[in-house]
Amino acid sequence: MTPAQCRAARALVNWTQPHLAEAAGVSPSTLRDFESGKRVPIANNLAAIRTSLESAGVTFLENGDVAPGAGVALRW
Repeated sequence: MTPAQCRAARALVNWTQPHLAEAAGVSPSTLRDFESGKRVPIANNLAAIRTSLESAGVTFLENGDVAPGAGVALRW
């Protein structure tokens, strides 16, 4: 998951950074720094962020899945 995918996924489910940080069990600064590109969280924090967004209905797309580049989409 890229920082841009994370921001887009949050927007799709209308979650604030504090909401996602709480749902994922990570510190707000971890999420803020990741989304701004300052640092990549440790693997378990990154997985928790992704899992929280997927649980909210987000599907992460890899290059070539449905879009010509990386992206996100809501499951219907």
